[in-house]
Amino acid sequence: MHSDHLLRTWSCILGVATLAILGEVLIAAAMRKLGDLDIIRARSGLAGAIRAVLSSPLFLAGALCMALNFFALLFTLSVVDLSLAAPATASLTYVGNAIAAKLFLKENVDRRRWLAVLFVCVGVVLLAK
Repeated sequence: MHSDHLLRTWSCILGVATLAILGEVLIAAAMRKLGDLDIIRARSGLAGAIRAVLSSPLFLAGALCMALNFFALLFTLSVVDLSLAAPATASLTYVGNAIAAKLFLKENVDRRRWLAVLFVCVGVVLLAK
């Protein structure tokens, strides 16, 4: 029974983190593709800027992931202790965002950020014990 609970706990946590990472990466990619919203707003007004964002398939996919993330977090908090779920999902999201930014958004993630990611990983391991 203990291993079932452990599997459920970490499946929930990883699910929440994965949806958050997907949502944030998709929204960041959408906003980079759209460009500077101030320029869009200056050309076509606030309604034009809102229309540009809301008509972006990447943005909509990211927003859907973030909505699913919210409901996955609600479920997770119903079955996992808050003292583990909140820091673990936040930490894993931080780690995943650094990796995804490097791989998918081609961001320059410097040595200092990788060191911070390492410290976060150590923190998650300490939480899990």
